[in-house]
Amino acid sequence: MKIAFVLPAALCLLPAFLSAQPIIRAVPANIQWGYYGAGVKPVLTVKSGETARIETVSGIPEMLARLGAEEDDNLRELREIYAEIKEHGPGPHILTGPVAVEGAAPGDVLQVDILEIRLRSTYGWKMFVPELGMLPDEFPYERTKLIRLDERAGVAEFGPGIRIPLRPFFGSMGVAPPSGRVNSAPPGYYTGNMDNKYLTAGTTLYMPVHHPGALFAVGDGHAAQGDGEVDLTAIETPLSALLRFTVRKDMKLRWPRAETATHVITMGFHETLDEAARRATKEMIEYLVTARGLSRDDAYMLVSAAVDLHVTQVVDGSKGVHTMLPKSIFATPPR
Repeated sequence: MKIAFVLPAALCLLPAFLSAQPIIRAVPANIQWGYYGAGVKPVLTVKSGETARIETVSGIPEMLARLGAEEDDNLRELREIYAEIKEHGPGPHILTGPVAVEGAAPGDVLQVDILEIRLRSTYGWKMFVPELGMLPDEFPYERTKLIRLDERAGVAEFGPGIRIPLRPFFGSMGVAPPSGRVNSAPPGYYTGNMDNKYLTAGTTLYMPVHHPGALFAVGDGHAAQGDGEVDLTAIETPLSALLRFTVRKDMKLRWPRAETATHVITMGFHETLDEAARRATKEMIEYLVTARGLSRDDAYMLVSAAVDLHVTQVVDGSKGVHTMLPKSIFATPPR
């Protein structure tokens, strides 16, 4: 695949030696399936400020073959993973990692700069299944669909006359819990399965660290998704990303936060949308107080006047809400 979505050069000057950076392939030895876990042996250890390219897979081999997917690296790697990995966590996600970052300690923040995202296949896929999704009573059966990705036009060919712009991102990026393992399906304090469509190339993600080394893992590649992800899946597809890892000892977070070229994003997760919205709003108020110097009263009023709340997803057990604060309203940068 030639298509790539990269951070604008004006914002990030990628050094010439990036092609020599370590690559984590999506092979069985580099996979943790269905969980984020403490005590997992890292497949790569990097220093703070270093980059790595990580590849992911997507799909079920038999399903993709039945739908007519081409015999590409993704399908071959999936067959190896399904044949060799016998230990699964409770979640469905095939994650690549973990990556340990030297110096990352509980209480720190791991900054992940998403420098580049590339498609790895000419197809994506969708599925809904009984008892899952937002409308299980109305769709009590299973359907699958293969969707061609047009790299030249930058669109997904959903159907005749329906072309969806490609905005590839990872549904799941997270770190290890303090101990044990957590299900990869719902997002949480460890970040995980956010399904936030704004985390595209050019975005910076900030995650609270709970275990030495952070132990970052990534997967659940999406070619495009609508806010809500109402039937359980986006346009799922394997991706490759160039990521930079930085330990931030000057930040303290309870929940993940993100920043794009135009917005600051805070997030909240909970079994109810009301509480998820409250958490995301409180996190935005915290940002405005600590980074912008507003009083809590003014911060609360500014959120109501200028910040948009979006429903990230409603199908992952813990529902997600994220707030979008436009940077353009400020005359000066954050302190």
